[in-house]
Amino acid sequence: MTTSGWIIMSLSVCTVTVLFVWCIWRVLTLPGEEQHMHGFEFQTPDEKSDRDPN
Repeated sequence: MTTSGWIIMSLSVCTVTVLFVWCIWRVLTLPGEEQHMHGFEFQTPDEKSDRDPN
């Protein structure tokens, strides 16, 4: 591989690595996001029909 090929490959790998690390850091360090998490009740169709009086 030529020198320019190595440079382009190195730049692209470094860019993707930096973007990945930044995204992980951003998700893990957001303050107060635990207040916005909401649970949900998972129901399968048979459980829903058991609860439905109709």
